[in-house]
Amino acid sequence: MKKILILSGKGGTGKTTLSSALIRLLDAKAYADCDVDAPNLHLVMEEENEPLKSDFLGLPAAYIDPAKCISCDLCRQNCRFDAITNINGYIVNDHACEGCKVCTLVCPSDAIEMVPRVIGHLSLYKNGHVFSTAELKMGSGNSGLLVTEVKKHLYVNSKNADIAIIDGSPGIGCPVIASISGVDLVILVSEPTISGFSDMERIIKTSEGFPAKVAVCVNKFDLHLENTEKIISYCSENGIPFVGTIPFDKDASSLINQGKTLADKDGPARDSIIKIMERSMKILNEGDN
Repeated sequence: MKKILILSGKGGTGKTTLSSALIRLLDAKAYADCDVDAPNLHLVMEEENEPLKSDFLGLPAAYIDPAKCISCDLCRQNCRFDAITNINGYIVNDHACEGCKVCTLVCPSDAIEMVPRVIGHLSLYKNGHVFSTAELKMGSGNSGLLVTEVKKHLYVNSKNADIAIIDGSPGIGCPVIASISGVDLVILVSEPTISGFSDMERIIKTSEGFPAKVAVCVNKFDLHLENTEKIISYCSENGIPFVGTIPFDKDASSLINQGKTLADKDGPARDSIIKIMERSMKILNEGDN
């Protein structure tokens, strides 16, 4: 199975829009949403059945047994994350606890233990295809671990699929790095703005640490032609394949609100995405012979 990952420097650039259109055009039998902080691919991809759901456990958090606690205050004093408070008894703030276990080491009465905590939920759709997604609980960490689990669910359950489309997380943090690992091609969706150019450079530098091929496209390119040309020139000068542009489509929001993709409507945007798909597939398959 070959894996294409769609990334962008920030939310709202068009990453999910391109991902959903490619899934439709390629009739992909395996796809995933690795934007676990704010997943939204499921809003566009119509699913006939409810998903199989499972809890995702993050790193264990400290728990203080009030029956054993002697109120020595050592745990609170030694917690460098200020995760322990004493308000009518000692309690641990799950969101602040980093699971370092220092409190368990300094506790003289063995009142503290590390316990599993649910920090997110995984969802797996099987409707003639496999769609893996997840949602991290608000304020929880370990998003990179959850992304890895989403991909694992996808690969294990779609071994016969030829291609997988993965909608990644925005930015360059842990979930993005976890998303890039093991994919064959990364398509960066940029926007024709100064910040879009800067974001693109940062993701390219992040991707350099991985063996995956990298290509770039620009969404809503006609909103600022000068910045679009700047992005194209950058790619040319740095040997990065530029696979195309997508024009602004005033109907895009309406389509997405109806649970449809840009591939479901004839027009310039669909035509442009088809060209991006063809160029991307050519890059993906280079060297196969």
